[in-house]
Amino acid sequence: MRILLVEDDPDLSDVAATHLRDHSHAVDVVGTLKMASAALAGVAYDLILLDLGLPDGDGVDWLGQQRRAGQQAPVLILTARDQISQRIRGLDAGADDYLTKPYDLHELGARVRAIGRRHTASSTLQLGAVRIDLSAHRVLLEQREVRLTSREWAVLEALALRPGHLVTRARLEDALFEFGAELESNVLEVYISQLRRKLGRQVIETVRGLGYRLGFGQEAG
Repeated sequence: MRILLVEDDPDLSDVAATHLRDHSHAVDVVGTLKMASAALAGVAYDLILLDLGLPDGDGVDWLGQQRRAGQQAPVLILTARDQISQRIRGLDAGADDYLTKPYDLHELGARVRAIGRRHTASSTLQLGAVRIDLSAHRVLLEQREVRLTSREWAVLEALALRPGHLVTRARLEDALFEFGAELESNVLEVYISQLRRKLGRQVIETVRGLGYRLGFGQEAG
C-alpha cells in the first residue's frame, strides 16, 4: 500500500513510517499541508495518515477542501485531540477513522489493514493455484505459503487491488518506491520476474508499452 504520512513531529513520523515500511508499505512523509497537497498532485495514494495540528493550517479544514476537490483516498486521522467533538468534526470532514496519540504501533497497523479491507472489493483473490490474502499479506501456491520480499509484495498488492485491469508502470513504481527515490530503469522488471518465478509466469500478464495486469493468459500486445 502506498501511504502518505502528514506529520510535523519528526520523531513520531520516523517511528510510524519505519513500522509501516517493515510491514511492506511504501510511505512518503511530509510535514506541512502545502507539501501534502503537492504530494497528492503527483501520486495516487492508497491511504493518507493525517495529523491535525500542522504548522501551516488545520488538518480537518484541509481534509474538507480535499474531499470537495474530489480526493477519494481513505484518511486515518492521527492526533492528540481526543475530545468527542473533535472526532466527530474529523469524521464529518471525510476521515475514515480516527486514532488518538499516543498510539500503539500495532494498533496503527491493524487500522491501516482494516481500512485497506474496507476499500478493497475482496481481500482474498484466487487465481488458479495461487491464493492472495491482501489483509494478511499472505500468498499461497497449492496451499503452501510463498515467501515474498517487501518489494515483491508491494508490486503484487498493487496488481491485486485491480485484478484483471491494467496497472501502469508508473503506478507500480509508485507502490515500490518512496517519493524522490531514484529508480534503475529495469528494476520493476526484476520484481515482476521474481514474482513470476515464485508464482508462475501466467499469473502476471504484460501489456506491452503500458504496464501489467493480474490474471491468466498470454502477454497482450
